[in-house]
Amino acid sequence: MLTWLSPNRELAAKKYESIRRRVIEILASRGCYEADDWADIVIDRVVSKVDKVMVGFEGDPSFYFFGVTKKVFFEYLEYLKKKPATYVLPPPPPPEKLELEHACLESCSSRLSVEDRELIQKYYCHTGREKIDNRKEMAKKLGIGLNALRIKAHRIRIALRRCIDNCLNSNASEEMNPADGHLKLRNLRPQRETTQ
Repeated sequence: MLTWLSPNRELAAKKYESIRRRVIEILASRGCYEADDWADIVIDRVVSKVDKVMVGFEGDPSFYFFGVTKKVFFEYLEYLKKKPATYVLPPPPPPEKLELEHACLESCSSRLSVEDRELIQKYYCHTGREKIDNRKEMAKKLGIGLNALRIKAHRIRIALRRCIDNCLNSNASEEMNPADGHLKLRNLRPQRETTQ
């Protein structure tokens, strides 16, 4: 896909970020509150067809992205129609489980570097338009592109999720310590994937 955008990889990367930003802006301006996620769908669609598109498409590739954005937006509207009008919340988990989840989150968060912990907290602290503006500002401060920021946050989230799952599984049978009323957390490390 980057080759299609420009033979120069650096220019191609900049063009990609510009296109993705514009796709998010288009979706957000039409009332898509999950514009970031739906922009990923647009990019995935283009990537899946890029080999065929490169052969027959003439002109600026960004126009192809915007055409796909229009189609994906109609899918988003259909998605909203099928979404249940009322959402019945599941019963809340017991207090012991909430406390365990909170303890695991705290334990796993403390294992992250200060920079990663601050990044992941700031990355997920807003919704809607504020989320988009916040992430642009974060990328600017870090001196990286939005896509690089998204990948970095995704990797941190995956590592955190693995650690939390490991913690919950390891402590599922643990009881509250009757002496002090606190959960006994084992000294856990995030699980690593094994390659075969």
